[in-house]
Amino acid sequence: MMRRLAAVWGRLRALLTKEFLQLLRDPRMRFTLIVPPLIQLFIFGYAATFDVRHAEVAVVNHDDSQQSRELLSSIVATGHYTLRFVPTIAAASALMDAGSVGVIVQVPARFSEERRIELIADGSDPNTAQLVVAELAQIIGRYAATQANYVPPVAVEERAWFNPNLEDRWFFIPGIMANVLFVSTMMLTAMMVVREREIGTLERLMVTPVGRLEFLIGKMVPVACVGLFDVALITTVALLWFGVPLRGSVVALVLASLVLLANTQGLGLLISSYAATQQQAMLSAMFFIMPMTVLSGFAFPIRNMPQSVQLLTWIDPLRYYLVVVRDIFLKGGGIADHLFEFGMMILLGSCALALSAVRVR
Repeated sequence: MMRRLAAVWGRLRALLTKEFLQLLRDPRMRFTLIVPPLIQLFIFGYAATFDVRHAEVAVVNHDDSQQSRELLSSIVATGHYTLRFVPTIAAASALMDAGSVGVIVQVPARFSEERRIELIADGSDPNTAQLVVAELAQIIGRYAATQANYVPPVAVEERAWFNPNLEDRWFFIPGIMANVLFVSTMMLTAMMVVREREIGTLERLMVTPVGRLEFLIGKMVPVACVGLFDVALITTVALLWFGVPLRGSVVALVLASLVLLANTQGLGLLISSYAATQQQAMLSAMFFIMPMTVLSGFAFPIRNMPQSVQLLTWIDPLRYYLVVVRDIFLKGGGIADHLFEFGMMILLGSCALALSAVRVR
């Protein structure tokens, strides 16, 4: 028995050494392991946000009174808006048609008597329109309450737990890590086996004593190490550069990443069993990656999707990983807090690995 285990370990060690050398000796591969994840992290970390930090607003002021000027000054004082004064609503409409402004503020001629403001938003970008109109309505409401010396019957104190300043990057960066891990390891696994077939080394492996399970382990372990390296790299940059907190268990983060890797590598091996070339493997991987990313809740809340689409998200392992990793970073969660998510990822990963083991020959 010990002799047999020693033989298995010898074959695995030789296979793993070959895979690591094949991964790391190519300068392009070393570049791919480090630079693209960092580029994605910085691009999404700075660019992916739902906040409207600046907007161009056209103002049609038919009432050039002190009250209307004070109201418009309160809008400028926020620092989020640049006002462009135009004489007519037609001129403001032309600016909106050209994309120069996103909102029009129209002040009536008898503003002090009518006490009415019209806000017109560009509905072609509904998210921005809703945010800008909501903030402008709050500014106008606060100005009106101050002018009328109005004290509301109920004082509202707003607080946000886990993300006090409501920073979008605290929400997006853990999701970026999930997507980098998901995309890179699935495509790398899918292309590694196909590349063996293209260059002819797969046929040579077939005549060696290496078994199917040993072959799968030899392919999966190097890719898993690459995935864990990306997780460590992105986590380090998130903590030291972006200031995203890591309040939960590092062990839970590593374990969740390993379980997701089982899913991505199972899907990658399954894709490689059908693809004949690396181009086919890449295109097939993208066929799975795009819908699974959209259905994961990375940017769009799952609860807002139609019920039939929500049912599809149950077979998306990225959905469960995003819940776990965001909770670990922001809420201090651990393994015990997400037994359901871990269980679903283990179930889906086991199915993917079993299918790939049957398909790979």
